[in-house]
Amino acid sequence: MDNFVVSARKYRPQNFSTVVGQSHITTTLKNAIKHNQLAHAFLFCGPRGVGKTTCARILAKTINCTNQTAEGEACNTCNSCVSFDAGSSLNIHELDAASNNSVDDIRVLVEQVRFAPQAGKYKVYIVDEVHMLSTSAFNAFLKTLEEPPAHAIFILATTEKHKILPTILSRCQIFDFKRITNNDTVLHLQEIADKEQIQVEKAALQIIAQKSEGCMRDSLSILDKIVSFTNGSVTYQNTLEHLNILDEDYFFQLLDCMLEQDMAGAMVLFDTINRKGFEGDLVLNGFAEFFRNLLVCKDPKSATLLEVVEGMEQKYVAMAAKAGMAYLISALNILNEAEVNFKMARNKRLHVELALIKLSFLQQAIDLAVDNGVVVKKKRIDAPIALRTKSIKPLSPSTSGGGVAPSTSVDAKLYVDKTLSVPPVKVPVAKPAPVSPNASKKSLLDVLKERAGERYAIQEVKEAEPLTKERLMQFWDQFGESLLAQQKHSAAGTFKIAALEIDNDIHFTVTVSAITAQKFIEQEKMTLLDQLHTEFNNRSIGFTVLVAATEQTDVPMHLRLNSKQKFERIAEQYPLVKELKDKLRLEIDY
Repeated sequence: MDNFVVSARKYRPQNFSTVVGQSHITTTLKNAIKHNQLAHAFLFCGPRGVGKTTCARILAKTINCTNQTAEGEACNTCNSCVSFDAGSSLNIHELDAASNNSVDDIRVLVEQVRFAPQAGKYKVYIVDEVHMLSTSAFNAFLKTLEEPPAHAIFILATTEKHKILPTILSRCQIFDFKRITNNDTVLHLQEIADKEQIQVEKAALQIIAQKSEGCMRDSLSILDKIVSFTNGSVTYQNTLEHLNILDEDYFFQLLDCMLEQDMAGAMVLFDTINRKGFEGDLVLNGFAEFFRNLLVCKDPKSATLLEVVEGMEQKYVAMAAKAGMAYLISALNILNEAEVNFKMARNKRLHVELALIKLSFLQQAIDLAVDNGVVVKKKRIDAPIALRTKSIKPLSPSTSGGGVAPSTSVDAKLYVDKTLSVPPVKVPVAKPAPVSPNASKKSLLDVLKERAGERYAIQEVKEAEPLTKERLMQFWDQFGESLLAQQKHSAAGTFKIAALEIDNDIHFTVTVSAITAQKFIEQEKMTLLDQLHTEFNNRSIGFTVLVAATEQTDVPMHLRLNSKQKFERIAEQYPLVKELKDKLRLEIDY
């Protein structure tokens, strides 16, 4: 039975042309080899599993090849290439800096550099994970790295470039490797599957590419595991099952429930997901990514950023058309906050359910508006109605008989509106001075009607009504019914269970049992006050919302005592403990 070799090793590239997703680096290295412009020190940096060590080995093999191709590739047939592929070449030395990071290890390396190669042109030293070297080891390496012998070439590889000393960076030619795209990963996996005669679905390969996050080694390892798990047949469903990834269809169903404000349906669906073994953080993370993809679909300019399984694009576009922009942005904020605070939550299931409840009733809380041509998000809170005002010129009653009567000055503002039913406001009028018997005896209201004509509706001021428990409860119930008609079920329920208490003629107190209920009433406060003033003809009426104090849990005695009190209590029950303390002259740390 042949020994099994993992795909990451079996299909490791042997030439620059077979390296996946790093053409900007392989082209540069091939041109440098063809034009004999090789640097003496290279630094390959980038994420894990993108080909840093592979490119270092290909470079070491190519520069010692005795029969290079016209494109600057190794021939793979000469003695140097054959010995390199067999792992017996004496011209390449690899050092793992993670386990050989001391000054002595670097000194041994520096001693080897002095000796010229027995066969070939160059001796190549590959130092992997070079950022793990200690500061003293870096300093011992500086001089040799700056002026090495002509036959020595150093290739340093690292995943954390920022940890390397600037003096090392300035002595190397730096190459930045990038993450491998999902499309390149899928093509490479498909090629390997064809060689191994493995039946795979393209959707499954796309899931593997997304899971590997640009790391080719991880994607090959995942493929090997799934092939073993499925006995050679890789499908979309068994890939989801093996990688513990939540199917996107669940997210589409969740969003449908939330757009219909079906909180019960969303909670039941989450329970189904939870029973399948998916933890809350996976649900929050996957749902946030789902909303991100919907937001991307909203604009054709950003549609290219959509990274989903083939065949799901149209479904995302259709769902994005159903959800508003304001809803998607606010939902992303809620999910992000819930994911950040997930680790600190004691009841993690309740924490996720609370986020789903917020998303179910989010449409009642937000709306989009256009302000100076810019789309902005606003809360749905009814604003106070603006009333027109009109200044009345001072009126002077006419006099007769040549005598001049003292003028009467009236400066009043009438609150009038042709369309809105607005409660009239008292007009303060200075008491007119006595006029002569011949003066007109028209009332102020008649004078105003003559001057205003029929353009405005002028009403007499009604007397303000005091607050009574019966009238207030009747008005409160009617307002709750209006909220129910507006589909604001949560707010209507809060108004139904709230307790009212009248403090005086113009103020009352509303008592609720939870902070959430307090917020529901505060959201409706402006509309509530406006209708309340109209109902009682009094704009001085106000109210306060209080949260009832809950019962405090009785704390056990031993948790209320400090260290000194605990010792005294123990010594009182067991005198031998105090005697032991005194005999041994112990000091108690209070």
